[in-house]
Amino acid sequence: MTARARPVDDAHAPATGSVLRPVERHRADAARRLDDHIAEEVPVAFVYNAQPFAVMMATPADLDDFALGFALSEGIVATADEFAIDGIEHLLEGIEIRASIPAARADALERRRRSLSGRSGCGLCGSELLETTLRAPPPVGEGVTIRAAALQRALRGLRAGQALADRTGATHAAAWADADGNVRLVREDVGRHNALDKLIGAMSRAAIDPQAGFAVVTSRASYEMAMKSASAGIALMAAVSAPTALAISFAERANLTLIGFARDDGHALYTHPQRLLHDDIVAAPGGHERAPRATEHQR
Repeated sequence: MTARARPVDDAHAPATGSVLRPVERHRADAARRLDDHIAEEVPVAFVYNAQPFAVMMATPADLDDFALGFALSEGIVATADEFAIDGIEHLLEGIEIRASIPAARADALERRRRSLSGRSGCGLCGSELLETTLRAPPPVGEGVTIRAAALQRALRGLRAGQALADRTGATHAAAWADADGNVRLVREDVGRHNALDKLIGAMSRAAIDPQAGFAVVTSRASYEMAMKSASAGIALMAAVSAPTALAISFAERANLTLIGFARDDGHALYTHPQRLLHDDIVAAPGGHERAPRATEHQR
């Protein structure tokens, strides 16, 4: 995620997911009062079969995708056919999304008794049991084999598709690219997990085969980012920032190709490198090298 906020002093309407707020901007020896595009962050409640389940802090855009993607990536349902949105209500306190799931899924959800207190930086808050926190979906399939040039093309497409980040400088994004690196879908949110959930939901609604391409995200590769990707059947995920040790361990077991520090000048391959082809590979002397550090806005 890059901080590219551009204050405006005209009557341009805010993009979906943002609002205009006054700001006093100081640059060098000058000060200006103007309106700035600010990313929205509101409570979004998921209610299944009339039973509250989770509240996530999210950007109120692409809510249909968010609801479906969250249900799929969290293992609440196995397929989109098991999920139906009954209504989306905008309340004073936030947004409530009411959905129906099969009775057997609802029973399993009750036994799981997981109440997520969602925050934009944490998708696991409130998990009561270790076994519900560190879920292990089945290993992903073979997936695609891509070239490094395709990854670079996808990163360029990801940047070009961040309309909300361009205006606010405050949102993450997740994109889906085909095997040639052409970006087909981009979703944005103040939370990196939410952006990925929205992407997963959009892919499902568009009947996109997760084995036919790969995902690129504008954040660090945490465990849950890897878990959500694998749960959706995505076999390769590239993040612009660093992975965590748990994400690497999970990706290794899940047969997920995990790439970190995906930038214009290169990338770092952590697991299952066979899916990314390079024209040449030069080994570093000694075999140990520190990867470039991420800045705060890339986390």
